Amino acid sequence: MANHVSALKRVRQNEKARERNRSGRAANRTAIRKFDAAASAGTGAAQLPELMSQLAASASKGTIPKKRAARKIGRMARMLAKQ
Repeated sequence: MANHVSALKRVRQNEKARERNRSGRAANRTAIRKFDAAASAGTGAAQLPELMSQLAASASKGTIPKKRAARKIGRMARMLAKQ
């Protein structure tokens, strides 16, 4: 365990960031699952803007890389266009 004040503070900051990132990634997975369910039911067009917003926000905060968010958005839009 860390002994210096600055090292202890860094441990606290890392823990907060880890929890924030875990929460954001879980929200992304939930949004993708909701979109998949809606797309298979035929109402995916209504869910796509919400999913795009969720992934873009996550990317802008640094929870996931920007290119990964763009790739996921593109794949979901392509999947919706196929139907």
